Amino acid sequence: MTRFGLPYDRLQGWFFAVNVALGTAIVWHTLRAINDTNPLWAIASMIAASEPQPDEARRMFRCRLANVAVGCAAGLLFLLVGGPQAWVLPLALGATVLVSTYVVRVKTMWRQAPITAAIVIASAVTADSATVGAMQGLHRVAEVVFGCLVGIMVRLALSRVRFVQPAA
Repeated sequence: MTRFGLPYDRLQGWFFAVNVALGTAIVWHTLRAINDTNPLWAIASMIAASEPQPDEARRMFRCRLANVAVGCAAGLLFLLVGGPQAWVLPLALGATVLVSTYVVRVKTMWRQAPITAAIVIASAVTADSATVGAMQGLHRVAEVVFGCLVGIMVRLALSRVRFVQPAA
């Protein structure tokens, strides 16, 4: 690679670019094939999980999954207790932040918990149906898990490609 003027540290950017491009194609076409009209959350999760550093990729996967699960559970719990009412949204989001920060304590991606709770509850409020909110929440968790798994699998597949760091 020195012959082409690419130092070793620049290869990680190329590796990440290929990883993200390949993962995006897999997520997009797979979800479109099953009529998922908005694979944005799965793509975002795939990108977060396709970190070039394997330890960081595993950590991001765990963090994102934990916080999405907390947000979904909190959203569903508040829907059960308060129903699909607009006043439930701010209470649920505040409570979700407290649970995420003080109980679960997975700081990385902790904003994901209230975002997921907001999706669950806002979907229920706008449709005036707790069932719609519950379905949206579960769908969102499934998208995040799928995206993370694709990101990790692509990362592992591409890790078979070995780059030799040139001597300094």
